[in-house]
Amino acid sequence: MTTAAGTSSITGDLDLDRVELHTAAREHAALLRALGSVRARDDIAAARAATAHRDLRRLRREFLRRHLSTVYRAATDDLRRGLRLSELGAATTELFPGLLPDPEQLGADAEVAQPEKEGWEIDQGIFFHAVFADPVAGNHLLDEMRAPTTRATDLLPEFRSTGAITLPAVHLARSGATSTITITNTACLNAEDNQHVADMETAVDLVLLDPMSHVGVVRGGVMDHPRYRGRRVFSAGINLAHLHQGKISFLDFLLRRETGYIAKILRGLAEEDTAWPGGPACKPWIAAVDSFAIGGGAQLLMVFDRVIAGTDSYISLPAAQEGIIPGAANLRLGRSSNFRLSRDVILWGRKLWATDPDARFVLDTVVEPAAMDREIAEAATRLASPAVVANKHMLVGAEEPQDVFRRYLSEFSRHQAMRLYSADVMAKTGRFQQSASR
Repeated sequence: MTTAAGTSSITGDLDLDRVELHTAAREHAALLRALGSVRARDDIAAARAATAHRDLRRLRREFLRRHLSTVYRAATDDLRRGLRLSELGAATTELFPGLLPDPEQLGADAEVAQPEKEGWEIDQGIFFHAVFADPVAGNHLLDEMRAPTTRATDLLPEFRSTGAITLPAVHLARSGATSTITITNTACLNAEDNQHVADMETAVDLVLLDPMSHVGVVRGGVMDHPRYRGRRVFSAGINLAHLHQGKISFLDFLLRRETGYIAKILRGLAEEDTAWPGGPACKPWIAAVDSFAIGGGAQLLMVFDRVIAGTDSYISLPAAQEGIIPGAANLRLGRSSNFRLSRDVILWGRKLWATDPDARFVLDTVVEPAAMDREIAEAATRLASPAVVANKHMLVGAEEPQDVFRRYLSEFSRHQAMRLYSADVMAKTGRFQQSASR
């Protein structure tokens, strides 16, 4: 895969490079099969596997550096076909064998716990790092990820007729011009997992597509967890037990979350034929924080137009202590606050209580828990004003142009994928899993 001097054997000739990459990937797969499963490898076998991974990933990076535009245009029929994250990966794998792990490799990793995986998501991270680094490919993909999902368009007639939809992790209900998404992952304090991300995107799509919904609200449901039974909780962040078990997907959770429902709350739908003809396909959103917004819950607050919190609630971003990157919070918290606070919260793990003056950088209104319903209703009434949508559209464009987000996602794709397989993350999530089991 490399010359004696250690330079890549990728030449720039697409036909030759495709053969080289495919051959290298086949040899790599054969070596891994000979070495046995990750769990069964001794130190020598593990070192050989690590070296082989490093060499193939170097080859893949060089191929993408030279051919990314050609790869993306081939997969999307010269930008005429929109593909979501997993669809793009599948199309690329078929057209350019060896550039990404094949379905069999991905399927094998999906069946085992995080420490026992081969780590093919790192290779996905390398690919999407290159895609998002390219302005044409990256923006094309981001626009496609903000198109309504098929699941939502199928459910839209029912929601328009009944004003309510129940999904495994969320419940959506319309009252007047306000539609409220209630997170119902109650057994785990509304921790986020693959199902949660899929259901949130469906519910957000329905609010944006429904002409009778003028304002969206997101709130946590009432818990049945022993410690918080009978209380509402906004979000406990990523489900660390699922992460250790290998059930948190790099594509379907970490990247889909940022480019799917969170991007839609912030920017709206990319689809032109929506309930907002001739204008931006976005709507105002309110977050209602009860008890706490930890990790992913705190990240989410940074894209809402109004954040209301109870006086007894708090927010925190412990991702650095957990070993991972807190989504786009590194991009957004410093913008909404200041240099020192973003480092204090993200790097140092500072918890912000709702009554802390610095919480004002994330929370708009803090009220007694008994006043939450009234405050949400009043905020929804104000945000239903006709001029709000156009002004939100202009604010978002000025504060966070999509190109800024795209460049951030490029680095996020690479670094977050590496973090998922780092020794410190494995150790920390393992301890959490043991604690949860007890």
